[in-house]
Amino acid sequence: MPPDPLPAAPPFPIDVALVVDDHPLFCDALSITLRAAARIPRVETADSLAAALERLGQGGIGLVVLDLNLPDVSGLDGLIRLRRVAGDVPVLVVSSLADGRVVAGAMQAGAAGFVPKHSQRDMFRRAIEAVAEGRTFLPEDIVLPSASTPCAPGREDAIRRLRQLTRQQARILELICEGRLNKQIAWELSIADATVKAHVTAIMRKLGVQTRTQAVLMAREVSFASLLREGGDGH
Repeated sequence: MPPDPLPAAPPFPIDVALVVDDHPLFCDALSITLRAAARIPRVETADSLAAALERLGQGGIGLVVLDLNLPDVSGLDGLIRLRRVAGDVPVLVVSSLADGRVVAGAMQAGAAGFVPKHSQRDMFRRAIEAVAEGRTFLPEDIVLPSASTPCAPGREDAIRRLRQLTRQQARILELICEGRLNKQIAWELSIADATVKAHVTAIMRKLGVQTRTQAVLMAREVSFASLLREGGDGH
């Protein structure tokens, strides 16, 4: 018997996909899946958020496939920062952490879809077809939290505000979360102290906070620990 034909290509073909994951074996396996199941001829890889942002800045990417667990980012912050640079390029999150709260947070942060990491090829094909058409994609068995879930309103507001930051402001906030002082941030980014101060002022204004500590707490609202927290008041 002749072999089964390959699935049809998405209606809006994607020429180049970027897989962002720090596990080489998974990158290789997913690259094969994207070529075979979605007919994407070229698949590039990045093992960190920094590498992904650099590659996106060069243009030519039609789809980003993002793992939320990266060595240089925590929680949804990487997705928020990547979406800012990606522009119209859809971002499909592929993660082993398929809890409904994480999925809901990823969609709120701008993901075009979510696929559990070890899904079958057919699910990847359907996901890519959906995002290529401008639709969102979620597996049928994913159960999203209700609007009454504790911490959801605060998290939604944090995601909305964090998405307003520029790429440089997001990087500065990341360094603030690491405990860096303005002079240290200026040295790290090779910019003037006054420029850092201006960015910090703009960051706090966009986040609607008065202190650096409050800014850090808001950034932590999109961490995995916060997303998976049950009960409590969210602080």
